[in-house]
Amino acid sequence: MKSFNKIIAVFLALMAVFFLIMNIVLLRQNTSSVPLYKIETNRIEQELKNGRQVSADDYPNILGIYEYSGDSSFYSSDNEYVIKEINNKLYRIEYIDKQKKSNRMLIAVDIALAVFTLIILAVFVFIKKKLLKPFNELSTLPEQLSKRNLVIPLKEHKSRFFGKFVWGMDMLRQELEHSRQKSLEYAKNEKTFLLSLSHDIKTPLAAIKLYSKALSKGIYSSPEKQLEAAESINDKANEIEKIVNELSANLSSEFMDFDVRCSEFYLSDVMSKIEKYYSDKLSVIGTSFSIEEYSNCMLHGDADRLEEVLQNIIENAMKYGDGNSISISFSDEEDCRLITVTNTGCTLPDKELPHIFDSFWRGSNAGSQNGSGLGLYICRRLMELMGGSIFAEISSGCMNITVVCPKQT
Repeated sequence: MKSFNKIIAVFLALMAVFFLIMNIVLLRQNTSSVPLYKIETNRIEQELKNGRQVSADDYPNILGIYEYSGDSSFYSSDNEYVIKEINNKLYRIEYIDKQKKSNRMLIAVDIALAVFTLIILAVFVFIKKKLLKPFNELSTLPEQLSKRNLVIPLKEHKSRFFGKFVWGMDMLRQELEHSRQKSLEYAKNEKTFLLSLSHDIKTPLAAIKLYSKALSKGIYSSPEKQLEAAESINDKANEIEKIVNELSANLSSEFMDFDVRCSEFYLSDVMSKIEKYYSDKLSVIGTSFSIEEYSNCMLHGDADRLEEVLQNIIENAMKYGDGNSISISFSDEEDCRLITVTNTGCTLPDKELPHIFDSFWRGSNAGSQNGSGLGLYICRRLMELMGGSIFAEISSGCMNITVVCPKQT
């Protein structure tokens, strides 16, 4: 948009220069030499002094030559004229000033150029309003989709140029959101399976180790056979135990990749997007949404990932709150800025609060709400990777989730 404004400014500057050049050229043509009528009247004067007959038809700029006869009408004429005394006689020489016609042409050219400039300027304004401005508003959508930041349905666009594009982008948004949910569900099922497998292995493992201990104590009649069987069972048990340990180690490792690129950014850059995302959405469903006044500061971390964290928290507040109010407040602690998202109507038991940041964990208040139990877990991991933290508390029936963001030092 700024580049297009520069193009308009350059165009107006060029037209102004063109105006100036055209006027200089035309004015120079008019003033660079003596007007033709003066040359011709001087020539007529010279001819009359020499006693020659003179006719106005021989001079293109002369309309008539009249000798004074004592009539007072001699000095009145609708045309421009000059009176000359030649050989003791007065002559009225009427002429046409073509320079004034040239001035009228100059004015006509200026008007034509002005109209042309206005037409082109109107075309530029139309392009800016109908094409560039809507496109500029939509140009960030692919980037936002790629960063998983756009969770709000796109508004319908009445423009005949971009209506179908917005519709297609909203379908893409829905598909990406659906794919993401399927991926999270798949990860949940996979981890559940592995946890179940490790549990199933531990049960026979305990029995095998019990039998092996019994055999090693000589419960069976043949000591040699008993000892050999016991040692074999014990070896197998140790092997199974090793598998269980490996499974447990794999399950305890990260199962999601997080792309975090830390740098410095202003808090207002993130909060302005959050306000834009949720002001309309929450007003439609009747939820009061407010952001406390705050002093802007520079934070250290990934602005896109902090935006994702706040979005996940607000989405959780919309799901599990009573829909009455969601607010964002700020405070400072040492070299950190604390951002707290508060929603009314918290029904989560206090004893479950320590588990809300665990992966695939869903509280008893989840009910029929869709979810994978990974939203707040992702928030915790992202904040850890950005050098911050996150914690939650329940106070007066409200859920408060606080994000601790380190300031840029």
